[in-house]
Amino acid sequence: MSAPSTDLHAPVFLVAMPQIQDPFFSQSVVLLIDHQPEGSFGLIINRATELTVKEVLDGLEIEWHGASGAMTHFGGPVQPQMGTVLFDEGTERLAGGEETTLEISDGIRITQHIGDLSAIAASPPEGFRLLLGYAGWGQGQLELEIERNDWLIAPLETELLFQPDPESVWGRVLGSLGIDPASLPSWTEGNDPERVN
Repeated sequence: MSAPSTDLHAPVFLVAMPQIQDPFFSQSVVLLIDHQPEGSFGLIINRATELTVKEVLDGLEIEWHGASGAMTHFGGPVQPQMGTVLFDEGTERLAGGEETTLEISDGIRITQHIGDLSAIAASPPEGFRLLLGYAGWGQGQLELEIERNDWLIAPLETELLFQPDPESVWGRVLGSLGIDPASLPSWTEGNDPERVN
């Protein structure tokens, strides 16, 4: 059985619907960065962790010059030991420049280069996230989940990427689509119509 085709082009937001009960993805907003026939890659943007950026960077012997209370964020359950920096600054001061960064949208980039992380930590831009792990889907998996209505697709709104209150982003993205989050049905395993006991 072939996977359904969806008109899906990164970058976009994927917004988790209430039937997603997986604690990693419940009420998550994923920045979908790459979508290819062989698989998809993204970063959850609305979930802070309990680790500060300073704590993580101390372990890498990188000095952090940003806010002391800046928290790392959970990017997804795949390779949680791997960090990705999402930032809204040019590449002039970075170790690898454009060669080690990927532009997601105008002025929004990601890097996994340790030299870039060190340069950014020395003078963090206003828009900055250190995300641990990422969200990944195998061939056809994301298309099937979208067809099952697990995810809504929303246009990328760059101003939502660095919100000081990341927990509000899920409702704000739904609101941008004209959906009141309170109007969505609540969903638990007990009332899943597809669940087989």
